[in-house]
Amino acid sequence: MAELRHQRQNGSHRKLALVHGLRIDNRAQYIYCTLMHQRLDGRDLQRPVSEWMRLPQDDDDLAAAARDYYGADALPVAGSQAAIQWLPRVRTRSRVGVLTPSYAEHAQAWRRAGHELRALSAAQCEAAIDTLDVLVLANPNNPGGERFERDRLLDWHRRLASRGGWLVVDEAFADAHAELSVADHAHAAGLVVLRSLGKFFGLAGARVGFVLAARELREALAEGLGPWTIAGPSRQLAAWALRDRAWQRAQQQRLQVASDRLRRLLHAQGLSPDGGCALFQRCIVDDAEPIEQAFARRGILLRRFDAPSSLRFGLPASEAQWQRLQAALLARPAGLALPVLENGMSPS
Repeated sequence: MAELRHQRQNGSHRKLALVHGLRIDNRAQYIYCTLMHQRLDGRDLQRPVSEWMRLPQDDDDLAAAARDYYGADALPVAGSQAAIQWLPRVRTRSRVGVLTPSYAEHAQAWRRAGHELRALSAAQCEAAIDTLDVLVLANPNNPGGERFERDRLLDWHRRLASRGGWLVVDEAFADAHAELSVADHAHAAGLVVLRSLGKFFGLAGARVGFVLAARELREALAEGLGPWTIAGPSRQLAAWALRDRAWQRAQQQRLQVASDRLRRLLHAQGLSPDGGCALFQRCIVDDAEPIEQAFARRGILLRRFDAPSSLRFGLPASEAQWQRLQAALLARPAGLALPVLENGMSPS
């Protein structure tokens, strides 16, 4: 692994990170230019420049922009990771079901806080819901892409909330799947929705996320997290991104085209995706680690999972990166195994 880290850091190839879905255009570069120049597209930039010179202000446009975008009041936090770590601390010891496999930080945070955990597959959630105090899931799920319909989630929330329980829904990948979101119901006690600007908007480095929940829980989290959790410039960039509806519509279209292209490319090379969403595709393979390493040596980073053995492919950000990915797939590095199907056979 040390050799692999060295290759990733110092390899002769420029790295192509296919860890999660990347934006198709370079919004970060646009925002940088917006900050560094006096005017762009007729916009007065005096206020954004001043954000670097004072402490963050809660009375800016961010809360209103988030409310307009998500349909509910939201607590801005330094990425949804901050909320993932703090949510278990504001609840007494509980029986917590966690969708598995999924983003591992959820289970780790609830376990560290002393809660009783139960790992659940997507198919097991319905039967377990009345035995739990809290159910934590991602929708769409990462990495498998499992999706939960709104009506089902709202039913689970009703059953949990009736006895003081919570439904925690991580919607980090939901911006491209608005039909799944329950964000507009997050004013109700017992429903907690986590959102992020790191995936669909491609602003992971800004460290901006949101907790959509009832006022009492938002206030408890805000007290625990303390003041000035998000830098002023990040707050301004986030508000701009949430209000840029034209860019959002264009991004939806770009992601649909790119996602379809990625599925076709993987299918053509015998790596048929078994799940995914608009931002990534997952392929179950026999030997994920050597495949991951082979691609890393070509400067292409994938996300590997062990249970089941699988690889997650994100979206290339340019035509040149698409060509690099296709070349790597065509090269068939030694040890690359085809996926194992339910009947135990590999596709021809």
